Amino acid sequence: MQTQAPVRLGMPLDEFLAQSSAQPFELIDGERIDKMPTAAEHAMVIRMLLMLLYGHVIARQLGEVFAEATFILPNREDPNWVKGSRTPDLMFYSAERFATYISAEADWRARPFALVPDLVIEVISPTDTYSAVSAKVDVYLRDGVRLIWIVDPQRRKAAVHTPGQPMQQLDEGDTLSGGEIIPGFTLLLADLFKQV
Repeated sequence: MQTQAPVRLGMPLDEFLAQSSAQPFELIDGERIDKMPTAAEHAMVIRMLLMLLYGHVIARQLGEVFAEATFILPNREDPNWVKGSRTPDLMFYSAERFATYISAEADWRARPFALVPDLVIEVISPTDTYSAVSAKVDVYLRDGVRLIWIVDPQRRKAAVHTPGQPMQQLDEGDTLSGGEIIPGFTLLLADLFKQV
């Protein structure tokens, strides 16, 4: 009896880059999920979060913050094969992890980040479904993301996810905290939402 070789999920890096330039997408468990244009409110919340996080992180040399940047899950045996990709609204890398990554990856500037972020932030759009957002959280946790913020401007709420812990639901009067991932960073949700 002949055995079948295991299916190799993903695609070659050059093919991924070519297809992404034509239509941005995420690659999750072998499925291509196109990225859709953002609504104005969504973009404004991302901008505000980026400004606040970036100012805090850079002033304290805590790491790097990126908006709508792609990170990939490379195949360790073949660095030119992309097993999966994600494009969160915002992501943060600690200074130590980022420095280690760029010193080990000579061509890091020419490709998507091949490093799972420490923090991922997703801002919910009016077209997002609960199940899609929940599935995305599961994927980020499986990838190894240590802190996930889901920000919902329509309901003026946020949810915080960390590995092995119950979800923390925050209302407008509550404060988001960077905890040990981004020390010293706090943001009252009411202050975020009043800017939008």
